[in-house]
Amino acid sequence: MTSDEQRKMIQRLKQVILKMASDERQAFEMMSKRDRDDEELDSLTMAKLKQLNIKYFPKHSKQALEDVWKKLTDKK
Repeated sequence: MTSDEQRKMIQRLKQVILKMASDERQAFEMMSKRDRDDEELDSLTMAKLKQLNIKYFPKHSKQALEDVWKKLTDKK
């Protein structure tokens, strides 16, 4: 993962910091500090950053989104 991708993930996660549990928030704040200091994250920290990103910004399949849209637009 490049440093640009790392920064983007950290910036996105800053939007949901209030939703995080206390241990997740502490880990994220340490990641954020290390990013501010232009330090490279180790593999364990990078894995934790990816897990947080997946947890708070899950990817939805196109089919799932179409199903939700269909439910919203179909009025019976």
